[in-house]
Amino acid sequence: MIIEKFEFGTQPIDDILKSLNLDNTHVVRASTEQLTHKMLKKAREGRRLTPHLQMKILKALNAATGKSFTIKDLFNY
Repeated sequence: MIIEKFEFGTQPIDDILKSLNLDNTHVVRASTEQLTHKMLKKAREGRRLTPHLQMKILKALNAATGKSFTIKDLFNY
């Protein structure tokens, strides 16, 4: 029986947002796609996200900061 892990602990995106003094609202407002505070909260806490949702968050963060982060910068799973 294969058991899939869904919780990975606090993710690097949490540290990035803290170091840039950004909160979830900044990222959600910068998103051009449907991104919610709940989705971003799950990302920061380490819930397993679909690759599609990871991309939404990546695009929104890059838009909010003007930087070029990658998926590997934000998530460690």
